[in-house]
Amino acid sequence: MTTGRRTRVLLIGGIAAAVAVALGVIVVNRLPEASDEPAATPTPKVEAPPLHAGLDYQLGGPYQPAADVKVVVRDRTAPIAAGLYNVCYVNAFQTQPGEDGDWEKDLLLRDAAGKLVIDEDWDEPLLDLRTPDKRTRIAAKLNTWIDGCAASGYQAIEPDNYDSYTRSKGLLTPEHAKALLTLLAEHAHSRNLAIGQKNTADLAKDRKTVGLDFAVSEECGQYDECAVYADAFADNVLVVEYTADGLRKACTAFGGRLSIVLRDRDVTAPGSATYVRRTC
Repeated sequence: MTTGRRTRVLLIGGIAAAVAVALGVIVVNRLPEASDEPAATPTPKVEAPPLHAGLDYQLGGPYQPAADVKVVVRDRTAPIAAGLYNVCYVNAFQTQPGEDGDWEKDLLLRDAAGKLVIDEDWDEPLLDLRTPDKRTRIAAKLNTWIDGCAASGYQAIEPDNYDSYTRSKGLLTPEHAKALLTLLAEHAHSRNLAIGQKNTADLAKDRKTVGLDFAVSEECGQYDECAVYADAFADNVLVVEYTADGLRKACTAFGGRLSIVLRDRDVTAPGSATYVRRTC
């Protein structure tokens, strides 16, 4: 909402003016006063995911969502699912396997021996977040991907590997991670995109200072962390479980509050021998 200049005008009716003249009072109409405050910039429209909605997590490839689905998460290279709330997945703190050559060499995290620091589970080199200059340059590249998500029609982004500092051999800190994610949140909001916190329960308490709108939690049921996210994000949490026990625990405690889905670990499409999708 814009703020216009405020004016003060003294209006005198015919009778009041006559009285004033009779009393010898000089009436001065005051000109509008210019405000020293600049006009407020309109707040971008950012829409968080709907609460307690049907969810699908389609990172292994896009497919027609089931009838109960209202929120779908897809990779940034995939088209949106028409008519649904779409979340765009971006690998923000590590590189995709085999894509480290797409980054400037000094933006890849290296240990004292000069070797790349790699997330061994996914064979993904970590990005070096240790200086403001490097974070700014990393954010500049990631922001082009965020722009692509906006252009494709997504309503939100999911920046993955916020917790990469835990796999950095002590080279990265939570403060480094929060500083980069703050830059991404500012840019996402400027493009009218909501932004989610991916995992990293220890940093959920900082969601407001970082500028995060919702959470995406993998296996919070399995590891008894759903309450942390639910409390920090006022129930705006997308829960992805990978085991039947995790689904049972999440649904028992939060089935009436959070958006919960069970997927196979490779998040494959229907037709795959390993495809699984169940809800509460």
